[in-house]
Amino acid sequence: MTTPPVLYLIATAAGPTHHIDDGIQAAQADGWDVHLVLTPTAARWWEPRMAELETLTGHPVVWEYRVPGQDVRGASSLPKASAIVVAPITTTSACKWAAGITDTAALGIVAEAVHMGVPVAAMPFWNEALYAQPAVRAAEETLRGQGVRVVFGPGEPHPPKSGRDKLFPWKLAFDAVRPA
Repeated sequence: MTTPPVLYLIATAAGPTHHIDDGIQAAQADGWDVHLVLTPTAARWWEPRMAELETLTGHPVVWEYRVPGQDVRGASSLPKASAIVVAPITTTSACKWAAGITDTAALGIVAEAVHMGVPVAAMPFWNEALYAQPAVRAAEETLRGQGVRVVFGPGEPHPPKSGRDKLFPWKLAFDAVRPA
């Protein structure tokens, strides 16, 4: 029996993260063994229902760095990734990642992995006003220059206050890292 490829699904605090369970199910339907990593803010959104995500994936949800010597479910509990998808990614997380700021487990994991040969895709959920910021465009180009596959779904970036988070096209990001 073949083991499925391991996908780290990293979600930041953007609207579609409220529907991360849909993203997990879409990845599983594509044959991935999904390990979920959340930014601290995204983890707070899901805190009352975190057990649902752990049941759905069959793995602990990672949202913080492991403190050396402490028995917590941190970043060190993850198996080796076959691929990583950061979706949805906010402009804040994209700018921090591009600048090398790894103050969360979510950003630390992906910032390192992209330079270790792991296929990485990022799917923004950005409004047009934030995307107009020069720092955001520069971050996008920096990430692309590092080999990150930045994938914009239909209608992205979207007009402010009009994002359709329930319709986030998860499969586009998974397809971007699918093994050949």
